[in-house]
Amino acid sequence: MTSAPVAPPRTSRPAILESIDPATGAVIAEWPIHDSEGVAAAVSRARVAASVWRELDFEGRKRALLRWASYLSNHADELCELVLRENGKPAEDAYLELVLVLEHIDWAAKNAKKTLSPKKVSPGLFMANCEAVIEQRPLGVVGVIGPWNYPVYTPNGSIAYALAAGNAIVFKPSEYTVSIGHFYADAFAEANPELPLGILSVVNGYGETGAALVTSGVDKIAFTGSTATGKRIMAAAAANLTPVLLECGGKDAAIVADDADLTAAADAIAWSVASNSGQTCAGTERIYVVESVYDAFVEKLAKNLRNIKPGSDAKAAYGPMTMPSQIEVVRRHIADALDKGGRAIVGGLDSIKGSYIEPVVLVDVPEDSLAVAEETFGPTVTVRSCKSIDEAIELANDSAYALASTVYSRKNGMEIARKLRVGATSVNSVLAFGAISTLPFGGVGESGIGRIHGEEGMREFTRSHSIARQRFAIPGMELLSFSRKASTVSMIRKIIGFRHGRHT
Repeated sequence: MTSAPVAPPRTSRPAILESIDPATGAVIAEWPIHDSEGVAAAVSRARVAASVWRELDFEGRKRALLRWASYLSNHADELCELVLRENGKPAEDAYLELVLVLEHIDWAAKNAKKTLSPKKVSPGLFMANCEAVIEQRPLGVVGVIGPWNYPVYTPNGSIAYALAAGNAIVFKPSEYTVSIGHFYADAFAEANPELPLGILSVVNGYGETGAALVTSGVDKIAFTGSTATGKRIMAAAAANLTPVLLECGGKDAAIVADDADLTAAADAIAWSVASNSGQTCAGTERIYVVESVYDAFVEKLAKNLRNIKPGSDAKAAYGPMTMPSQIEVVRRHIADALDKGGRAIVGGLDSIKGSYIEPVVLVDVPEDSLAVAEETFGPTVTVRSCKSIDEAIELANDSAYALASTVYSRKNGMEIARKLRVGATSVNSVLAFGAISTLPFGGVGESGIGRIHGEEGMREFTRSHSIARQRFAIPGMELLSFSRKASTVSMIRKIIGFRHGRHT
């Protein structure tokens, strides 16, 4: 590994946004910044395009989305190289991210009609002369504010599903991955030149641009990022009652039971801890291990993590930290854990080497330390011995964050998973839920509200329209009328007593 300078923090607000290589600090591109007027113009264009996109129907949108996926697949090398340069993750990891993107686009395109087609429901006994139908309508224009850690996969979880549902999108990528955001969105236009521009468009900028998008009159905001920013977005959106979908921070726990396959658990959890430099919202940051297997598991985990190194060459397991300010967060969490009596059995403060941070495993760390209580977002993890599975579950649940979790147990994995207060759990694997298109993904508590992926995620970008159509009149049963007869009401009283008054 070669040490690289830390890119300077972006504190100024120039008219041009510079895209920085996190490994070298070099400028790789420049983008104009959209102010509130620029955002408003993008939303207006999206409104016009949305009407065309909506009228295209499910089959037309399916064809357009699948052409988009084909374009991204056929230009995979170009995109992965861009992700390597602007985000810092190895090209192989970038390709795996793209694979998930393509699978989700494919599922959304092929399942929108089934998920969102009108559904007939029972009208009930007293409205039996009516037809009852639930129809799902697209919202219109959805604003998506994406993160930098998975700059294609994560926003795609909102964008692909919202597009499949018939919405137009205004996408603000992170200021750290603007070039990637443009490549992703431009690919849609390149694959569908006959469609109007504005179905999927990009606005560039910092927090001010995102704030302008929130208050621009879009019909929903889908945000991925920190909990603190998510709360500010929700407060701003409340002014216009704009609905929000928030995928916020995580402090995800892994539980290792006494019957776990320790070799498999240590291998997978090590990857969950350090892949993407630990910059994964659903990555493992805390591990709770039943005491009878604690020593054996810790030995295997430590061995795995000692053997991987970050860097920018082909041998590197992961790349640099994308956001320079996050390096200080990692430093502060390690220092606090050590100050409070914790021990580093792999790495330590000296693991921070410029933009690169080597893996750090901390043990004997109090639960009130920053390394346990706050999101670290780096290649570090705390490990604690527990007397029982019940104690492990209690500690795992004792967090304001509740995004995802991991359980390793040969016999009781599902039982343990059902006791965890989180939005998603992987049993005998890590992060598997994120790769399964049919499973909704999202958090609880400080980790956010709403879901992406699957049928539930697609419905997030629609509104229900309930339609009751009277098919024929029933003489003497005009209940919704001032002309109804007393005898009709008397008959209904008898029926209701028979139907509902017998359960004692």
